[in-house]
Amino acid sequence: MHRPPTPEAASAGGPSAVRPELSAPYARALPGAGAAVLTRLWRALAYEPLPWIAGRETGRDGLTVRLADGRRLHGPHPDPYAVTGYVGEVLLDGRPYDRPDRLVEALGVPHGPAFAAELADSVASLALSRAGQTAFGTADGPAPGDTVGPAPADGVACGPAEHPAAGWRWEQRVVDGHPYHPNCRSRPGFSVAEQLAYAPEHRPVVDLGLMAAEDCLVTGEWPKWLRDGERVLIPVHPWQVAHVLHGPVQEGFPAHPLMSLRTLALPDGPHVKTALSARLTSSVRDISVYAVETAATVSAFMESVAGRLDAPLHITRTLGAATAHSPDLAAVLRESPDQYAAPGEQIVPVAALPLTGLPERPSWLADFTRLVLTTGLRLLDLGVALEAHGQNLLVVLDGAGAPVRLVYRDLADIRISPARLARHGIPAPALFGRVVTDDETALRRKLFGSLVGGALGATAGSTAALRGALEAVAGDLPRTADRAALLGEPLPTKALTLMRLSPRTSGDLWTQLPNPLTGSGPGTPSF
Repeated sequence: MHRPPTPEAASAGGPSAVRPELSAPYARALPGAGAAVLTRLWRALAYEPLPWIAGRETGRDGLTVRLADGRRLHGPHPDPYAVTGYVGEVLLDGRPYDRPDRLVEALGVPHGPAFAAELADSVASLALSRAGQTAFGTADGPAPGDTVGPAPADGVACGPAEHPAAGWRWEQRVVDGHPYHPNCRSRPGFSVAEQLAYAPEHRPVVDLGLMAAEDCLVTGEWPKWLRDGERVLIPVHPWQVAHVLHGPVQEGFPAHPLMSLRTLALPDGPHVKTALSARLTSSVRDISVYAVETAATVSAFMESVAGRLDAPLHITRTLGAATAHSPDLAAVLRESPDQYAAPGEQIVPVAALPLTGLPERPSWLADFTRLVLTTGLRLLDLGVALEAHGQNLLVVLDGAGAPVRLVYRDLADIRISPARLARHGIPAPALFGRVVTDDETALRRKLFGSLVGGALGATAGSTAALRGALEAVAGDLPRTADRAALLGEPLPTKALTLMRLSPRTSGDLWTQLPNPLTGSGPGTPSF
């Protein structure tokens, strides 16, 4: 097994050779895709602790960023929680740049050329994703737009009662990817044909293969239909087969790709998380041996903790995990969130909520904010910090669209505090490694950075809307020690651009955003 070199940008040249009918929509989508990525980059330049930035000055006409070499960048007033592509250009010493890759090239910063290539790929891939929506009718596909998830082609958001029940259909409506990462649609290593064949927003059915492993680590219950005598059959993604794995692959089964691309929904069955050794947004998406070793223990522990929690929360169980002692050949089976919806209810990933139109209803955003913050704070007080971003967190909506319960999936990156558990008389699970920490800053970063700086911020769509929701629910939140930090201190978020420009630094890097309630921030960046 090996990792492939990063090839030319996946969507260079557009779709003309593969899908000629998408060429014109692709060309029309490029300017909006460029603005969407440039907006995310400008957010990073405004708030992240990039070492070549000397200072920032706010004026009536926008923000000026002073570079260490004396040059100056100028652009609109940044809204750290906005999700629309409102930055059409940025001025570098008076010269306008409307392409994020060209801007980074002009900045001439360390590791900038590789990042500029990723930004170009992100713009091209996003334009392809938006162009692909023209292939779907108004009943089942959104048209290109400039929000986290564009509205359907008729311009009217589609409520949950109007949408088919299968949860994967909601996931495939999310076109623009990560709401705040400049690499929101960067898929280096994927050709145009592979994006159309595997990316969820293009609505493909993906045929997973099966690779037999003689020497295999298995935790949980690995089903009989994924065994061949004593050998374990590991579901493998076709991209992984083509680029990374060597060896015979058996015919597997069709599945629907979800937002994360490497996780797929089996028809009327569980979700399969596959190893996919490609860099998507920030990270190479394989499955570590550590994640397989701890999967069953973490799942059982979270199921028991959720039972103690006085909040409407379901945890999707990890059914089984297997690895051939390699992050390139592994898989995890999880329950489908769909089973937690009662008749008449819908389960929608938080990233898809803007598509429903529900956040625009009076009081809806406040009701949702109350539900997620109450649940997150209570669980954090017990000793568990969820990575509750728009992919991992789902909301159960009743027949009228009201948020009534939450579902959380993918437990690989939660954090567990033995000290906090002990204060509540809860035995700590037999775990080790990155999942376990008593560091208060790390615990709050994990929850607040994903939930407020990610899921809630993107659902609200602006600082003003997020401020209104927080003001409406602040008095109702649990009176825990973490509540004061949430409501009164600058809010942590991953420094996503700094991370891409720091290839020799492992792990997450962080910065702070202004707290919508107090205006405090960004504060002193920390690492």
